[in-house]
This record gives sequence, C-alpha cells and structure tokens, in this order.
Amino acid sequence: MLVILMDEQVISPSQVCHGCLLADQNGQPRWRHGKLGCGHAVSKFTKNELDQYECEMGFRIAKVK
Repeated sequence: MLVILMDEQVISPSQVCHGCLLADQNGQPRWRHGKLGCGHAVSKFTKNELDQYECEMGFRIAKVK
C-alpha cells in the first residue's frame, strides 16, 4: 500500500493524486514493477526505514506493508 507522508500525518494518495496529471486513470500514483513512475527514490538513512519516494509534485510517498 502506498501512503503520502506529511508533517504529522499519513494520508491516502487518492486525496492528493486524483488531480495530478501524472496519476493513473484511477487517480493513484503510477506504481510499476516496484518503482514509482511519477517520482524518484529518496535515500535511506538506515536500512530499517520504509522505501520512500518524492513525487513530481513534491510529496513524500512511502510503501507500507
């Protein structure tokens, strides 16, 4: 599951991505083959951190299990 990380909140991508021109036709981030297609990976400080990405709109997206 993908979530968007904000200062003190975790929100669903559907609350943000539905208006993005880079989102898929369902208003979700373009997630293909384990990578975010509409953003880039963000370096981890420790190996225990979640995989995080920064979308083209500037939001942080994390993959949680």
